[in-house]
Amino acid sequence: MSTPFENYFTLFEQPIQFELSQSDLDQKLRQLQKQYHPDYVNQEDIKAQRAAEQASAVINQAYQTLSHPDSRAAYLLTLADQGQNLDRSIADLEFLDDAMQLRIDLDDAINTNDTTTLTALKPQIDARLQAQSKRFLLSYEASDWETAIDATQKLKFLVKLAADVTRGLDTVASLQSDDDDLYV
Repeated sequence: MSTPFENYFTLFEQPIQFELSQSDLDQKLRQLQKQYHPDYVNQEDIKAQRAAEQASAVINQAYQTLSHPDSRAAYLLTLADQGQNLDRSIADLEFLDDAMQLRIDLDDAINTNDTTTLTALKPQIDARLQAQSKRFLLSYEASDWETAIDATQKLKFLVKLAADVTRGLDTVASLQSDDDDLYV
């Protein structure tokens, strides 16, 4: 049982492009999991079980890669044989200054359980994510690899920051609900 595909996009029957439908990815993931999940093969056939486990791992990796704009952009650059420079440091001092301020605001808000600041940070980061996504898309389509690489590096930072905001909101909400339980 192997997964015959050229790349993650073909595995998920998606066009090789930056903009994808998350609901289409989710739907295809469920189909692929049903088709290749180890629980659906003969448990006594060790070879088939291993193949199913390998296929399932590839499917999960492909889904994770395509589901996030930063990893999807990096994957597209790799497919275009342009992924070798993705580990360079970000040289844009204005971006780094802005990003550092967002990180400081985020850390302060988490440390003080400041839901208002966390909630205000989310749309700011989302707007930056959209801007870098658009920047990546335009540069990728124009084969402007330096700009595409720069946008991808910035997307990586912003995706992590967005995830940290979400975790911070969850943590603060959890702490507040624990406090509410004290008064029940």
